Amino acid sequence: MSPAAPPPVPPAPTPTPTATASAGPPRPASRLLDWPVRFGALALIWGFSFLLIKVGTEGFAPFQVTFGRLLFGTAVLAVALVVKRDRLPRGARVWGHLTVAAFLLNALPFSLFAYAELTIPSTLAGICNATTPLWGMLLSLVALSEDRPTRVRAAGLGIGFVGVLTVLGAWQGFSGLDVTGTALALLASFSYAVGWVYVRRTLAGTGASNLSLAGSQVGLATLQLAVVTPLFTSMPESVELLPLLAVVALGALGTGYAMLLQYGIVAEVGPTTASMVTYFIPVIATAAGVTLLGERLGWNTPVGAVVVLAGAALTQTRASRRRTAPLTEAREPAPAPRESTTCA
Repeated sequence: MSPAAPPPVPPAPTPTPTATASAGPPRPASRLLDWPVRFGALALIWGFSFLLIKVGTEGFAPFQVTFGRLLFGTAVLAVALVVKRDRLPRGARVWGHLTVAAFLLNALPFSLFAYAELTIPSTLAGICNATTPLWGMLLSLVALSEDRPTRVRAAGLGIGFVGVLTVLGAWQGFSGLDVTGTALALLASFSYAVGWVYVRRTLAGTGASNLSLAGSQVGLATLQLAVVTPLFTSMPESVELLPLLAVVALGALGTGYAMLLQYGIVAEVGPTTASMVTYFIPVIATAAGVTLLGERLGWNTPVGAVVVLAGAALTQTRASRRRTAPLTEAREPAPAPRESTTCA
């Protein structure tokens, strides 16, 4: 997203590997092996984003962490736009929708995660991020007429929320849990889901490229935080090196470079395979928090996380089958499919 969240990632009109092989000469073996390496890098970057947020908030206010993240992310995407000579989207309507998307998919969730990690471990934040597909299914059933519940998807939704209750230790009255911080992290994941539904309804068929939409959206989010941050924070008396490096890495890698990685993977193997990165993010976030920050885990946290991921996977089953075949058609890409990934 968290993960590492990212702007909308439309399904590329590029043919699937199978269709490509039948339509022309096969790609070199080295190229075929290239995308798993980039997939792993993307999972690592977004998984470590929660650790970077935690480190960043040790030296900066949450809004400052978010602003810095968006600023450095915009810089990377701007360079990519210049190198590829891509054009920005056109039309007041498109920019209006992008402004809303920037708030829902970047400015708001990034800020909520930063505030949440003032009081909750980065491991818990990473697991809360994995609930986005669950919220997305609930919203799509109401807002998207083509999405209809099935027994498998309904079961996945129920299983997923049982996993959430397991992570939070509901049977022991949520004792030892910071309710406010956890609620903020869950609200951030809900904001991602609302943003994806909004983008899917409003920005399909704009004619703009994925990179152009992403760069514009992150840039608009940067402007939003540039207005908000001075109103609610003051300049830090001193700047520590480690938190500063964390914010730079969070923006340049987790918000800028990760977007470019994701676009390449979606174009090469399709959104269904690319979306699988979502299920690695909480695992990496948990491992990073435990090993590098010394965060402690109860048995219910990893067990609940597995249940959450299982439920989230089940909610995506029908969409994956429905959208894999049309990728072989040369058609206008529709921004932000429901199986798109999110980052913290």
